[in-house]
Amino acid sequence: MAVFLKFTDWLYIKRPVFCCNWFKISSFDFYDLPMSTLLKRNTLIFILLILVAAFSYLSFFVARHPIWNFDIKTSLLIQHYQATWLDKVMLAISFFGELPYSLLSVVIVAAIFYWKKYKREGLYMASVLLSGLIILGIKNIINRPRPTAFYVRLVEVNRFQSYPSGHVLSYTLFFGFLIILMNTLKGIHKATRVTFTYLSAFLIITIAPSRIYLGAHWFTDTVGGFLLGLICLFPLCYFYFRNKAA
Repeated sequence: MAVFLKFTDWLYIKRPVFCCNWFKISSFDFYDLPMSTLLKRNTLIFILLILVAAFSYLSFFVARHPIWNFDIKTSLLIQHYQATWLDKVMLAISFFGELPYSLLSVVIVAAIFYWKKYKREGLYMASVLLSGLIILGIKNIINRPRPTAFYVRLVEVNRFQSYPSGHVLSYTLFFGFLIILMNTLKGIHKATRVTFTYLSAFLIITIAPSRIYLGAHWFTDTVGGFLLGLICLFPLCYFYFRNKAA
């Protein structure tokens, strides 16, 4: 959760403003930024590059090794204890990522922000839906098959490709952005802020084990979904705070 909130330290920074009057162009002097500000910005850019590199490498690896022994062992370890009540808990955790409920969740939350006079926040929250196009495109490119009953216990059967996990991506992006909004908007009641912050953090943390337990994904699918979710969260937060400062 602390990683998400670090966006606010950097993205509230005054951005360069360019104004053109025929032949005259003036700009904010980049070198007037404090050293601490530059360090924070460069650190976040470095983190983003690391995330992109890690996701690219993992995607290449998964495409070459669709069935990996480590994935199988991890799934069997998480599925070692099985119970009907645990099945229901894991299904409940994954609920917000199932169609059409995943779409409805985003639309409802975006509509609530818009209705509560947070129109920009509502529009940016609605833009999370674009991640669905990204995930479908990557799934078709990698084309990794889902876990089968030959390897693991299947509590949930899915029809789309396995890598990366759409549930983990959507939870990281949607609930991650919700955490940031809850902790930056000053008009939010403290009880509401705390409740949704901790609930969102809980779902982000538990969605990966849930997908593996249900037999819907391999471990590397969930890692790929988490990395891609963080990658998508960077530009979403950048444009949100840049336009807010303007």
